[in-house]
This record gives sequence, C-alpha cells and structure tokens, in this order.
Amino acid sequence: MNPPETTTLREKLSGTVVTAADPGYDAARAVWNGDIDRRPAVVAECATREDVVTALAFGRDKGLEITVRGGGHSFSGSAVADDGLVIDLGGLRRITVDPDARTAVVGGGALWADVDEATQRHGLATVGGTVSDTGVGGLTLGGGFGWLTAKHGLTIDNLLSAEVVTADGRILRASEAEHPDLFWALRGGGGNFGVVTEFEFRLHRVGLAEVGLFFWTLADAPEAMRFAKDVIASLPSGTGSMLVGLNAPPAPFVPPELHLAPGLALVVAGFDGPERHGLLVERIRSGLPTAFELVTPMPYAELQKLLDPTAPRGILAYEKSLYVASLSEKVIDLIAARLPDKASPTTVLPIVPLQDTFSTVHDDATAFGGPRAPGFVVGMAATAPTPELLAADRVWTRRLWEELLPHSNNHGGYLNFMNEYDEDRVRTAFGAEKYARLAAIKAVYDPDNVFRHNANIRPAG
Repeated sequence: MNPPETTTLREKLSGTVVTAADPGYDAARAVWNGDIDRRPAVVAECATREDVVTALAFGRDKGLEITVRGGGHSFSGSAVADDGLVIDLGGLRRITVDPDARTAVVGGGALWADVDEATQRHGLATVGGTVSDTGVGGLTLGGGFGWLTAKHGLTIDNLLSAEVVTADGRILRASEAEHPDLFWALRGGGGNFGVVTEFEFRLHRVGLAEVGLFFWTLADAPEAMRFAKDVIASLPSGTGSMLVGLNAPPAPFVPPELHLAPGLALVVAGFDGPERHGLLVERIRSGLPTAFELVTPMPYAELQKLLDPTAPRGILAYEKSLYVASLSEKVIDLIAARLPDKASPTTVLPIVPLQDTFSTVHDDATAFGGPRAPGFVVGMAATAPTPELLAADRVWTRRLWEELLPHSNNHGGYLNFMNEYDEDRVRTAFGAEKYARLAAIKAVYDPDNVFRHNANIRPAG
C-alpha cells in the first residue's frame, strides 16, 4: 500500500505498522513454514486488544483480505495472504498464573514455550502440543493434542473462557456462562469466529515427567508397530504416548553409527511417579529389542521441547492427516512399507493415540472435528531443508494418505494437521450436523466471512 493509505492506521495503532516500504517487512511477513512466501499489503503488529479492533476496522474499510497470526506455526501458512492485512498478535504474550485457582490467562500471541515456563514455576501445566514453538491460539482453536491428552483431554477441554474480537469490532468474553454458542464453536472450530486476544486455561499439577524413548530401525518396523500397538493398548491410565516414524537424532544418547538412521520410535511419558513408570519401562525392555533407548526423568517443559529439532522455523513443510479406529494389520503393513520411501531426514510420521480422558468427553461438548472414540490420529509431516526434498516427500505424503484413506474413520483429518483447506475435507472433518451448527454460529458472529483464511466454515443463510 502507498504510505498515505496507512497513515491513519499508524497514528491510531499503539503497535507497529509494517509495509513493503519498511526495512522490517520480510521479517514481519515470515511464518514458520519456509515454503510459504506471501506478500501482504500491511502487517499490523498489535500491542493491545484495542489495536486488534483498529486494525480489523482498517482492513475491512480498505477491502483487504484479513489474516490472523498468533505463532504463525501452521503448515498451511494461513496467517498471511498476498495483498492482505495481517493482524499480528505477537505483542499480546502476557501470561498471568493464579496458582491457587489453578488457572492461567494467556495472551493470543503467546507460544507454548511461554505458557510452559510460566506455569511450571508453580508446578502446574495445561495440555499444549508437542512442539514448544507452536502458537497457543492456532493449536487451541483446532483442538490441541499433547503429552497430557490421555490424562487431561484436549487443550480445548481445558479452556475456561476466551476474549474475542468479532468481525464487527466487538470485544466479547466467551464462556459457558457468556455467549456459550461462541464458546462452543471456538473449541475446535478454528479461527472462523473472531480474533482471540486472550485465553483462560484450567491448570493441573504436573511435576517431573518420566520419559522413555525406544527406537527400532526400519528392518524391525512391522514388528515394532505391532509391539507398540500392544504396549499402547495396555498403558497405565493417563500415560502420554506417541509412535513416530523418524530419523534418529544426532544426539549423545544415540550410537554414532545410528545418527540419522530411519526408523520408528515409541515415546511414553508418565506423570504419576517413577515406580509406576518403571514397571512400564521394564515391560518394554523385555519385549522387542531396541536399537537404542533414552529413559530419564525430565521437567515437563523440557518434554515439550523433545520434538523441537524436527520442526525448526524456516523449514519447508507440507502435511496431511487422518484418523483410524485402530492400528489394523493393513494399516501397519502400509505404513511399514512406505516409511523407507521418505526422502528427507526431517520428515516425520507421528501416530498419536487418543484414549483415556480424551475419549470420555462427549462428542457434542465441543466443536472438535474428530471422533471422540478411542483411536489414533496419523499425521504425515513432510519437512525438508530443500525444495527438491520437499517435493519428493509431498508426493510420499499424498500417496500414503490416499492408501490409508479406506481404513480411516474420519476422512477429513485433524484441522491442525492440514495443509490444504478444501471445503469437502473441512465438512467431512466436522460431519454434517456439527458443520451445520458451526455455520449457523458463523452467520451470527461473522456473516460476511471476514475470517476465511483457515479451515473455513461458510456462514449459513
């Protein structure tokens, strides 16, 4: 935009306005996925909720496409659009913890590393992803899996209220008592309903995590998946777990000859003390022999960073996902057969078990677009340092996804693991009844579909 067009916005905003004419433009438009290279007309770096109202009014008045950036960590790059307005919440990162009430109020621009650090000072935590650099806003609005999901559900199951700037510039508090329809929609319906400037979370006592990481090479992949399936099915209640196809990290606990070796890892995280976890570790050790292992107590905030090396900012990325009711023989055979074909050493295939507390929440309690029954979400996260490797693993991801699709119990997949938001997939993810309810709520709070650069739900009418 021409400088005179942004003069009013610069005068009104307490934060910073950045355009292509400003020296910080490239940094201001950058997002986590280095494969996204979009050039917005304006980036409004908001410092207050009033800044959000001002920026939103400016964007609507100028007829700009409007996007919202919390952490900017989505694979899709939905936080930025060509020639649009980015409402950047990076200045809203304040976190207030009430250790007596066991609650935390979190700014819409905070990262999970911020939340973990602030809450762990009091021995508390809430459910928050598995990569610490992820933004609180995007992960929460899409549902939110984490190491604590088996024990405390999804992130949205621990959301108590949210402050929202709606498309018409109102600032609302959404909770079970206030605007309950909006509150229901925010818990899983994505960024369709407004700009969330503040989240209030329920916290839980979380001390040291007892962590076990067990790695098998590709030669043992089919047997390892079957063994891991049996282990996961009999885990002590509330134990966090993940089965991951990945390359071994070049870490001190990995034998040098296995650095970057492709294989399969089972990660288990216990939160009920070393004795209970020790029995689980011994059971795993007495099963299928591993190539290497890491068994150690770990501060929860460090557990949250365990997978960070697989997702550095600027890496080129593409992702798809789906749900399966079980790791059937066919699913295991397909995954084990395709794992050797991935090209990039950073590409991962996370298989997240959904059980215990997750599946005790009634499906209608939130807008979450996935089955609440026990099962797994299978992610195929292609990440690469070069365009050539990304292109190869994009093909690999799509092929494996298509092969697994007949075995899925929800073809839409998990909103936060989507790269392309085509309407059919979004509708399928939510199901007809839930999508219709969301569309009706969308018509109330965003009838013009201002917030559409997301897993978009069109307003009813």
